[in-house]
Amino acid sequence: MNQEYSGGGDPAKSLELLWGLQARPTRGPKPALTVERIVDAATRIADAEGLAAMSMRRVADELGVGAMTLYRYVPGKGELLDVMLDSAYAELPLREVTGDWRKKLDEVARENRELYLRHPWMLYVATSRPPLGPGVMAKYEWELAAVEGIGLTDVEMDAAVALVNGYVHGAVRSAIDAKQVIQSSGITDKEWWEAHEPLLEKIGDAQKFPIASRVGTTVGQEFEAAYDSEHGFEFGLARVLDGIAALLADR
Repeated sequence: MNQEYSGGGDPAKSLELLWGLQARPTRGPKPALTVERIVDAATRIADAEGLAAMSMRRVADELGVGAMTLYRYVPGKGELLDVMLDSAYAELPLREVTGDWRKKLDEVARENRELYLRHPWMLYVATSRPPLGPGVMAKYEWELAAVEGIGLTDVEMDAAVALVNGYVHGAVRSAIDAKQVIQSSGITDKEWWEAHEPLLEKIGDAQKFPIASRVGTTVGQEFEAAYDSEHGFEFGLARVLDGIAALLADR
């Protein structure tokens, strides 16, 4: 998938769209579209085919209107992408989780993971300039609540949430990339390794690389692949939370 960036459109126009402050079209026939319908159509395309397939013209075709019609509602692709992201974040259930901070942050991680799995294109949008809409703000508030009052400074609270989200983003992107390799190549990881096994047996040198040979063989037998995304996610998330626990224990 192509890399995109949030915040690439006009900031003022994006904020108007995100918060529903834009003036409604007054000229011409009665509006047949809404920003919500446009965003839904764009999201369907991105979900099914990736961001590269999502253009203003393609969205217009999906809605059965001319491309210029969309510009009466959304200034351009940059602003549309911001609203798509915020709308996707608004899907998070933001459930109140009982228990300690670790259970709450675990829930934060898993809900974000499920969101990325539903909308893989989100993983390919850099959000150093996030769309500051209601979806993003509600998400941030919910995530910060997981670490409120546990002994972290405000800066550390933000960093802890960013650490968990960054881990989830990387883990899910690796899993999605692995699936895309299978789809593009037409063979499973097991089939790929089996095809390479005869050559690996010839060139492999267990005496020269004893640790790599032992560990690689064990992992391959366990997962029938070089990596298992489920195991990797669970192991990594636990270690991230262990790190925060260690920080708190030193207080």
